[in-house]
Amino acid sequence: MSVESEILRRRTFAIISHPDAGKTTITEKILYLGGVIKEAGEVKGKVGTKAATSDWMKMEQERGISITSSSMNFDYQGLRINLLDTPGHKDFGEDTYRTLIAADCAAMLIDAAKGVETQTRKLYEVCRLRKMPIFTFCNKVDREGKTGLELIDDVENTLQMKCYPVTWPIGMGGRFKGLYHRLQNKVYFFDRDRDAPEIVDVSGPMDSKISMRVDEDIFLQFNEELELLEGVIGDFSQEEFLSGNVSPMTFGSAKYVWGIDIFLDLFCQHAPKPQARATRDGSVDPLYKDFTGFVFKIQANMDKKHRDRVAFLRICSGKFERGMKVKHMRLGREIRLSYANQLTAQERETVDTAYAGDIVGITDTGNFQIGDSISDGKDVHFTGIPRFSPEHFGRVVIKEALKKKQLEKGIKQLVDEGSIQLFYDPAVGWQDPILGVVGLLQFEVLLYRLKDEYGLDARLDRMNYALARWPFDSNGKPTRTIKTSQRIWNDAHDNPVLLLEQEWDLKWLTKDNPDIDFKMNSSAD
Repeated sequence: MSVESEILRRRTFAIISHPDAGKTTITEKILYLGGVIKEAGEVKGKVGTKAATSDWMKMEQERGISITSSSMNFDYQGLRINLLDTPGHKDFGEDTYRTLIAADCAAMLIDAAKGVETQTRKLYEVCRLRKMPIFTFCNKVDREGKTGLELIDDVENTLQMKCYPVTWPIGMGGRFKGLYHRLQNKVYFFDRDRDAPEIVDVSGPMDSKISMRVDEDIFLQFNEELELLEGVIGDFSQEEFLSGNVSPMTFGSAKYVWGIDIFLDLFCQHAPKPQARATRDGSVDPLYKDFTGFVFKIQANMDKKHRDRVAFLRICSGKFERGMKVKHMRLGREIRLSYANQLTAQERETVDTAYAGDIVGITDTGNFQIGDSISDGKDVHFTGIPRFSPEHFGRVVIKEALKKKQLEKGIKQLVDEGSIQLFYDPAVGWQDPILGVVGLLQFEVLLYRLKDEYGLDARLDRMNYALARWPFDSNGKPTRTIKTSQRIWNDAHDNPVLLLEQEWDLKWLTKDNPDIDFKMNSSAD
């Protein structure tokens, strides 16, 4: 198969949702249907139960929540699908936002009982700003909740996005009987005691093959809802979908694998091929002959025994070959990509070749940072990798002074992942640095990982700082020439930064330094 054909059969998407909407469970079931795993295990978060395939970190397996993004791939209907599972908890939003940059479309998971929740709304906004195509899956139809019409109304009013229901539930909760496929005129009858649905061809929603199988009141409500839908919803437009203006909606239950195959079939039919990527000088087309890519995630210690470090790379154009030499734009020198893997949780498969649209994990010895760009041809600098200002600050303290070096090494590796930021006094170096995070739960993860991965018993002493600001002069350059009584710290990349206790301090700084731009991150872009 040619390079162009390989690229055009790639599909890369991320799953986004509010916590507890069933995101990790649906990821498991998609992998199950894709043939990646033999048995899909529902996430329980209890000792002795099966852990989710997409959750590789021990803390994730114990709690039953996703803390880090995972990248998985499989073949389905002739396509190579790259699936990016993301954390739902707001405290890990940075990881999710960056992962969305690496995807070409998203699947938005909604709990049918709760509708659109806070974190879903925030993640949707990220997708909307990028005009990213979005599929919507209404999960947990086996539980009592909102009606289908209420869910559509909720999505359209809350997210200001039109919905196009491809399937429609016949009953909900304990009276759920199946799904009517509006485009195929088929009914999928489900039974909790049966592995596969019974699929029946029908002439339309009024067909007696449906009325004979369900209670009269359910049948009447089902037809009333569809009659209302048909009166206001026009034909599906692929162009409107690709521009992010309309979302095809399906229903089901990830717990029972109801409707997951329908969603996958719909995805394969409509998901976009790899898209062009923005750079400082324009954009890079995925069919461009040179290999290019950017790092959107760093993960340390996926294998604690080997103290490994993996840089997750989105390939933006061309063909990747293991062992190839590329130019590292930030470092300004050539490096060799000797070891690369594609991952499904802890399982790794060495990758010899990959193509635009794929996600590969590059074994890294410390060369890469989040946002780095590489190419085997002309220089290219990809843009759009978000950075965030921390809101909570503290110092890590350990009892055993002899393990100070080990603590420094552990913190450095975890800082490189991007969820923790480090600040130090340039007069004394990296002694007792201050750490900053966006969400408080990240501090809990830090202490857990220092214990689990480095054997360090540590505590966190919280500090009163509430925001960090990076000063830039009128030429857009980092500066220390500031009128202030505040201490000027360095971040992990030696950029000057001020740590402030309240917004009032920032107002005074701005007033006293009208020519200084106090940014929320270290990027001048």
